[in-house]
Amino acid sequence: MYVTISVLILIVSFLMMLVVLVQNSKGGGLVSNFSSQNQILGVRKTTDFLEKATWTLAALLVVFCLASSLSIPKNGVQSAGQADTQMRSQIENTLPAAPEAPVAE
Repeated sequence: MYVTISVLILIVSFLMMLVVLVQNSKGGGLVSNFSSQNQILGVRKTTDFLEKATWTLAALLVVFCLASSLSIPKNGVQSAGQADTQMRSQIENTLPAAPEAPVAE
């Protein structure tokens, strides 16, 4: 689940980057290249679409980030001290017992 949400965050981030780069800071953006009067989408409709796409992608990014923080796998996360202690106990359990030294009489 966490990996799926992380991939969705990457996709939404990439799409948001593209939408923001298409926009012009002064309001022209994508429509400045199409100056003919008989285009299907007018100047205002294109800027409305880009603005709505930006807000939608931003909202999706926030939702996916919150969802990822709730779905972080907690059972696989260990501190360094816990991992070291666990590794030592595994090594001690797998090593053969040392032979006892003969007792001098």
